[in-house]
Amino acid sequence: MDDVFDDLKRDIRVVRERDPAARSSLEVLVCYPGVHALALHRVGHRLWNAGWTTLARLVSHVSRFVTGIEIHPAARIGRGCFIDHGMGIVIGETAEIGDNVSLLQGVTLGGTSTKREKRHPTLGNNVTVGAGAKIIGAFRIGDGSRIGAGSVVVREVPPNSVVVGVPGRVTFRDGQRVTDGIDLNQTDLPDPVANALEQLLERIRALEAELEAMRKTVERDERSAR
Repeated sequence: MDDVFDDLKRDIRVVRERDPAARSSLEVLVCYPGVHALALHRVGHRLWNAGWTTLARLVSHVSRFVTGIEIHPAARIGRGCFIDHGMGIVIGETAEIGDNVSLLQGVTLGGTSTKREKRHPTLGNNVTVGAGAKIIGAFRIGDGSRIGAGSVVVREVPPNSVVVGVPGRVTFRDGQRVTDGIDLNQTDLPDPVANALEQLLERIRALEAELEAMRKTVERDERSAR
C-alpha cells in the first residue's frame, strides 16, 4: 500500500515540475487524466503479472473509457512518466518506457507484427515524444532523444537525437546534440528539408555570382581585343 501512495505522490510531483498549468497537488490529483491512467495501469500491470490477464484487460478498458488513454496492462512504464493531456495515447503490449519520459496527446507506441513477440518500441530515459507522433516497431529510442510533433518513426534512434518529419529523420538542434535531461520544447525543432533548400539556394547564388564574374571577364576581353 505504501508503494501505491509513493507512486501517486511521484506522479503528482512530476506533473507539477513539468506542467506550469498545474496550480496545486489537489488539482493534479482530481483533474489530470495522465495521473489516473498511470495509477490504473499499475493495478492492471500487477494483475497481468499475477496471471489475471482478463481482469487486467478490463482494468485497462475502464481506464481507456475514463481517461481516453489506452495502455496495455503488459506494457512496462518506468518512474517519472509524464502524460500531458493524454487523449488518444496508445501504448502497446510489448512497449517499454524508461524513466522520466514525457508523452503528449495523440502519441502511439504501436507494433508491426501479428506474432506474439517483441513488436512495440522501447523508449530510453529522458525521452520526449511530441503530440501526434507515431513510433511503430520493435526498436529503441535512445536516451535523451526528442520526437517532434506529428513525426512517424519507423527505425531506431540513437541517444540524444532530435527526430522530425514523415518518415522521421534524425537531425540536431541548432547544430548541437540535445543535452541530457528533460526537454519539453516542441517549437524550435530543426527542419531538414528547409535546411537542404537553404543550402541549395546558397549554392545557386554562388554559381550565379561566378557566372556573372565570368561574363564580365569575357566582355572585358572582347573589348580589349577590338
